[in-house]
Amino acid sequence: MIDLKLLRDNPEVVRQSQRARGGSVEIVDVAIAADQKRRSAIVEFERVRAEQNALSKSIGGAKGDEKNQLLAKAKELAAAVKDADALRAQAEAEADQVLAELANIADTRAPIGGEEDFVVLEEIGKPTTFDFEPRDHVELGKILGAIDTERGAKVSGSRSYYLTGVGALLEFALVNYAISSATKAGFTPVIPPVLVKPAAMEGTGFLGQAAENVYHLEKDDYYLVGTSEVPLAAFHMDEILDGAKLPMRYAGYSTCFRREAGSYGKDTRGIIRVHQFDKVEMFSFCKPEEAKEEHKRLLQWEKEFLNSMEIPYRVIDVASGDLGSSANRKFDIEAWIPTQSAYREVTSTSNCTEFQARRLNIRYKDSDGTKAVATLNGTLVAIPRMIVAILENHQNADGTVNVPAALQPFLGMTRFELV
Repeated sequence: MIDLKLLRDNPEVVRQSQRARGGSVEIVDVAIAADQKRRSAIVEFERVRAEQNALSKSIGGAKGDEKNQLLAKAKELAAAVKDADALRAQAEAEADQVLAELANIADTRAPIGGEEDFVVLEEIGKPTTFDFEPRDHVELGKILGAIDTERGAKVSGSRSYYLTGVGALLEFALVNYAISSATKAGFTPVIPPVLVKPAAMEGTGFLGQAAENVYHLEKDDYYLVGTSEVPLAAFHMDEILDGAKLPMRYAGYSTCFRREAGSYGKDTRGIIRVHQFDKVEMFSFCKPEEAKEEHKRLLQWEKEFLNSMEIPYRVIDVASGDLGSSANRKFDIEAWIPTQSAYREVTSTSNCTEFQARRLNIRYKDSDGTKAVATLNGTLVAIPRMIVAILENHQNADGTVNVPAALQPFLGMTRFELV
């Protein structure tokens, strides 16, 4: 949720952000009106209740007709208080609903535009080339006994897969290396729940424009998370953190679930775009004034991970219209995929400022008082896409695949051999 003070004092900033995102600008005026209605309803409720309290004090000393008149007046005021309270509750609910539709304020440094309007910040390494015709990850997965999409589809439908043999071992190695790296950087490792209540999903902003990709278990009213960002953000829901302990950093390993709605016909071959995958996610709670620097640190940790995988990649500054509702600014890292002759997203990091924290009621306290904390997230490794990048970039002419040096201690081998 955006800062109400900003909405009230400088609504043009909110309008500009909505405009940059390609969202509704009119919703800003609707939100302002709803906020004013709520404030007026609260004032009226408090006025009537104060009158009721004052009357109650005078009844005790009254007698006879005067007391009867006061009791009658008290009955009228009780009804008025009940009505005013109902109007207040309704106005608050309406205001909260409208305010929830406003996206976070986009950083003015983010490129303006849609999905294709990103800006490339840097390219690391040269795109991998071969003196032979490279195989794609699906073919490599078959001859290495690492990936089985056919049986995945048989058992679970399209966009499903099995990781077998060295494929499964590669996932364990990636997870162990990621958690080891995060722990050395000061992150607390976490295995969070992947079934969450609506408050957690709503608070992180995944029930707005992203709702179509969320799996909802209607009978139980639980949600399957699409990223451990959700349970990690909600970890401190309704808490006041010690400002002296910030930043508080967590690295969550979880299975993630996504409907992939709207992606029909895209990446149907292989394991680039799937319904279920595992991921290690970084999450940070920090002071708002430190969020921009913390964002850079998360990006640097992601870059170091890609460097250790010995994969060419580029870093992009995501355009305003592609930020998602919670992010103020977002950087993606895209790995080079040889058989597609293209860079594909493998990690992402977002600065969500105080937007999620206000929705989840997470604050911190220091000598200056109690304020909303800032939240940031960053993917350290999304398993399927990293496997794709490793197999395709490190393949040999005979179909074997060299193991990046950083993963060799976790795998006990230097190369994946044909089965």
